[in-house]
Amino acid sequence: MSLTVMVVDDHPMWRDSVARDLTEAGLQVVATASTGTEALTRAAATRPQVVVLDLQIPEPNGVAVTAQLVREDPTVRVLILSASGEQEDVLEAVKAGATGYLVKSASRAELLTAVRRVAEGDTVFTPGLAGLVLGEYRRLSDTPAAASSDPDAPRLTERETEVLRLVAKGLSYKQIAERLFLSHRTVQNHVQNTLRKLQLHNRVQLVRYAIEQGLDEELGER
Repeated sequence: MSLTVMVVDDHPMWRDSVARDLTEAGLQVVATASTGTEALTRAAATRPQVVVLDLQIPEPNGVAVTAQLVREDPTVRVLILSASGEQEDVLEAVKAGATGYLVKSASRAELLTAVRRVAEGDTVFTPGLAGLVLGEYRRLSDTPAAASSDPDAPRLTERETEVLRLVAKGLSYKQIAERLFLSHRTVQNHVQNTLRKLQLHNRVQLVRYAIEQGLDEELGER
């Protein structure tokens, strides 16, 4: 089955162009929308795997739409495609549940790659933005939680923990697979098992959890 996508943008020429590029690449565009209200209604009806979403759309805006989409269907992946690369916009979108963030200067090839990677659960950012997000999570995590001393804390296997440390460093699934001499699918399975154990919904939440546990710092010390 082809990957299903919805495109949300209030500029008709841009929206139609993105939808056309995705379709020509073999993806199935199941819906388009120009407002937040349309996006929520059509997403509920078509249940796309990935939503390519502009932030600056008529109310509710892209951040609010992202939060509601993820809340109502934790399996949906939201890829922000925005003209803004401002720190505040990026962080608000990620905190709302966006799995990726591209600025509109991205090429067609970058967009197609991002949509496919996001669909697999990977996080994708325009170069420079990933470090911004990780830096903000580190700032928020000023005191790592001692989860290992909590008898009720979920227990991860050694391999799951190893993968989680690399996730916290911002590595893609492909990079993790190469580093650990595993297949891409095996890395995906480890991440999905970890998400299930921790009762988290996406990789963005997983990164924040790992940083809160100090796993990114632990990796740097090894």
